[in-house]
Amino acid sequence: MLPRKLLLLLLVAVGVEAGVEFAYEGFPAAGLSLDGIASVTPDGLLLLTNDTDLNLAHAFHPAPLRFHRTSSFSTTFVFAIVSELNDLSTSGFAFLVAPTSRDLSSAMAAQYLGLFNASDNGDARNRVFAVELDTVRNPEFADMNDNHVGIDVNSLNSSAAAMAGYYDDATGAFRNLSLASREPMQVWVDYDAAATEITVALAPARSPRPRRPLLTTRIDLSTVVADTAYVGFSSGSSIVMCRHYVLGWSFSLDGAAPALDHAKLPKLPRIGPKPQSKTLAIALPMVTTAAVLAAVGVGLLLLRRRLRYAELREDWEVEFGPHRFAFKDLFDATAGFKDKRLLGTGGFGSVYRGVLPGTRTEVAVKRVSHESRQGMREFIAEVVSIGRLRHRNLVQLLGYCRRKGELLLVYYYMPNSSLDKHLHGHGHALDWAQRLRIIKGVASGLLYMHEDWEQVVIHRDIKASNVLLDGDMNGRLGDFGLARLYDHGADPQTTHVVGTMGYLAPELVRTGKATTLSDVFAFGAFLLEVACGRRPIEEEEEEDVYGDVDRFVLADWVLGHWRNGAIIRAVDAKLGTGYDAAEADTVLRLGLTCLHPSPAARPSMKQVMQYLDGSAPLPELPPTYVTVNMLAAMETHQGVLGTWAVWRSASSVATMSDIGLSGR
Repeated sequence: MLPRKLLLLLLVAVGVEAGVEFAYEGFPAAGLSLDGIASVTPDGLLLLTNDTDLNLAHAFHPAPLRFHRTSSFSTTFVFAIVSELNDLSTSGFAFLVAPTSRDLSSAMAAQYLGLFNASDNGDARNRVFAVELDTVRNPEFADMNDNHVGIDVNSLNSSAAAMAGYYDDATGAFRNLSLASREPMQVWVDYDAAATEITVALAPARSPRPRRPLLTTRIDLSTVVADTAYVGFSSGSSIVMCRHYVLGWSFSLDGAAPALDHAKLPKLPRIGPKPQSKTLAIALPMVTTAAVLAAVGVGLLLLRRRLRYAELREDWEVEFGPHRFAFKDLFDATAGFKDKRLLGTGGFGSVYRGVLPGTRTEVAVKRVSHESRQGMREFIAEVVSIGRLRHRNLVQLLGYCRRKGELLLVYYYMPNSSLDKHLHGHGHALDWAQRLRIIKGVASGLLYMHEDWEQVVIHRDIKASNVLLDGDMNGRLGDFGLARLYDHGADPQTTHVVGTMGYLAPELVRTGKATTLSDVFAFGAFLLEVACGRRPIEEEEEEDVYGDVDRFVLADWVLGHWRNGAIIRAVDAKLGTGYDAAEADTVLRLGLTCLHPSPAARPSMKQVMQYLDGSAPLPELPPTYVTVNMLAAMETHQGVLGTWAVWRSASSVATMSDIGLSGR
């Protein structure tokens, strides 16, 4: 009789004809077919994702399996999702069955889990069956929450889904499980071909399989799964540093998957700093004067240390626990907020570069003054809510800390600083392709904020200095210090006017009510700024005969070129002829469209994306089009207190935020 391990190797060798079952208790000799960033660690763990950003990961059993149309199958695996920050995770991963002809190189990372992309999601020709374990709620896929298990057929819009957890065999009660808890868990997936029924169960590792499954649904996979297919796992990294581990896996065709021996599974790596070594604390009575003085001295040092790192913490902040950083950690991360770590200073505070102890995560820490406690609970609630935004073109807000009169906001660090420095400073000269990619990225992030997230998020300060560039020069909208949230369908509340002159919509100045369309106005100014390489409003160097300094208004200048039939002459001269004229024409005309004085005439961000992608034609500007500045000048000329006068008056007292996370 052949030993089990030798038998499994023979099964792999004969491939599709005899591949019936396998079991891996660790993967050092499994010979898995890996691509992307998937790897097997020296300890034998299958590591699907690591700290790299927006990359695919696939791991398949090395030989394809022959799924006859009547084949049932069964699989079980033990996994763990380990994020560097508590309860903050990237998108999850999936077990999948994919045809041998399926090319997954065109799939996307992040919310697409390395399975599909924006164009083929839902295409019946995919012939992919998957069970997803997802830790991010993606409204575009109608996800139920940010901690769910779903059964997917050719689409990430799950055919059936349930909150992650299990039913207790003793009581029948449902027990929640956090997929991103860093704890190992086990999944069982079974397909009964005769009954065309799929069941999925989930439980903590080492627990028996629950008698009642988490999910049961009827799907005939004979029309989905190809006769010859691969089985394995798929994922994709995102902007949150997170690792997806598989500790063990077994599979069987037309039979029950072999049980896994948990004692033989590899151990997860240690998370965070090593624990302090335990030593016996020996206290001896001190009777000498010297000993008493030494104890007093130590006490004073401890009191001084405590005051140095003292935080402001109230009972209501308990609910925001995972998003609260210890001041000492931020102090150590920034080397005591030393000047050499200073990235920039602006109207909203100073920003420092830091490295979090333990995780070694690079962060940007913004110190904001908050002397008034009025509304602080509501503000922190919004900070935490915004911290749950997940998009590749948004800078991730990780959390906060409060100390005395300060609020500290913690973000991921962006190594290439702000777009403002590259357009107007001494940064890297951007070519047209890079500029267009940044524009599309910021537009995609705004669409997510306005329409695709669970609430409407209005940024209120869109401009080049608040767009940061990651290591690949992708644009990410940051600095959410002014952002406001409200429910879809609700009416946004009136607030005081904040923002930066040149980006402020006229109705915002008049009413104080920020909306998605006031964000669109600012995005229009941003479009012209990126395409032309000039700020929306610039002070002229020379004074006129009355001693006043004239102002260059970019929108008026671009409109003048459009009226002369040569709008692309407004394109940044630094680009020379190295740009696509049709693309530049679209961007400039779209900028003017977004800057329309009437909010009703501006496009939504969904329409903006369609225009930029070329999936919808951009409407022509009407011959009567005027900018806000022109409209205000006409009103003032008629003796009316025009929009421009109100705009200038309100903007003169508005807070001018000129700092991104990397400063100016």
